[in-house]
Amino acid sequence: MTVAEQEIIGNNAQKQLARVIEAANSIILGKEDVIKLALTCLIARGHLLIEDIPGVGKTTLAHVLANSLGLSFHRIQFTSDLLPADILGVSVFNRDSGQFTFLPGPIFSQVLLADEVNRATPRTQSALLEAMAENQVTVEGETRPLPQPFFVIATQNPSNQIGTYPLPESQLDRFMMRIRLGYPDTRAERELLKGRSRRELLQEMRPVINPEQLLQIQQAADGIHVADALLDYLQDLLEFSRVNPDFNTGLSPRAGLAVLNCARAWALLHGHQHVLPEDVQAVLPSVISHRLYGNEQTGTSSTTDLAASLIKRIPIP
Repeated sequence: MTVAEQEIIGNNAQKQLARVIEAANSIILGKEDVIKLALTCLIARGHLLIEDIPGVGKTTLAHVLANSLGLSFHRIQFTSDLLPADILGVSVFNRDSGQFTFLPGPIFSQVLLADEVNRATPRTQSALLEAMAENQVTVEGETRPLPQPFFVIATQNPSNQIGTYPLPESQLDRFMMRIRLGYPDTRAERELLKGRSRRELLQEMRPVINPEQLLQIQQAADGIHVADALLDYLQDLLEFSRVNPDFNTGLSPRAGLAVLNCARAWALLHGHQHVLPEDVQAVLPSVISHRLYGNEQTGTSSTTDLAASLIKRIPIP
C-alpha cells in the first residue's frame, strides 16, 4: 500500500471516529478526553478498566460505545455469588437428541460490560482471563472463538469500599488501559440536570458506523508509521521505569506494546500519519496506571506522579 493510499484510509478513519465522538459527547457531557481514551483502547484491540465511584457514568459510557458502533452488547452484574458458568455458558442435556447442547453465556458478545468486576470472587474474575488474552474461551474441553471485535469494559469501585475483592495483578495486566471519569464540570452538570434522561437518549441512539468499518479502522491503526527515534523514546521510558529507585516494579514488554498500540490509535484519532512523542505522552498515564508501582519511601506512590515523572525526566529525541 502506498503512502497516499494510507493517508486516504487514515483520513476516512478520522472522519468516522469524529462522528462517533460527536455522538458520544451528546450523552456523556464534558468528558471528550475520556471518550477518546476509551475509543483508543478499542481501536488498539485492548480491554478497558474504568475505576471510579458509583454514579459518574461508567455504565453509560459502555452503552454509548456499543450503540454508536453498532456492536452487540451484554452486561454482567458481578456479585459475590456469580459463577464462571454464568459468564462463559454451560452445556445442558437435550433429551430429544440424547446429546449435550452448549448454551453460550453473555461473554459471547462484541462488547461485554463487566459491571463492578471487583465484587466477584477471584475464581469468577479469572474466568475472563482467557477471553481477554486470546479472544476465545474453553468450556468443558472445547475451545470456542469469540465475536470480532471483542471488547471488555470492566467497571470497578474503589478498593476501600465494602464488599470488594482486589483484582489480581495477572488480570489487571489484561486491561490495556485504566481510566477514571471523575465528576462533571459545573456547565456539564447543569446541562445534565436540566436535560433529558440519559436512558432515553441511549434508547434513541443509532449506530454511527458498523462493526465492519470498526475492523477497518483497527487495521488502519496498525499501519500508522512508527519511526526508530520514537521507538528509542519508548524504550527509554521503559528502561527508566526498570532501573530508577522511584519505582518498585518496572514496565514489562507487554506494557511497552500496549503503549505503542495505544499511541498508534491515538495518532489515527487525531489525523497523524505517524506516531509523535505527544501521542505516547497522551496515552501513557492510562496505560501504566495499573502496572507501575511507586516506591513509597521516595514519595512517588500516586500513578499521576509516576506518569508525570517519566514524561518529565525522559527527553524527547
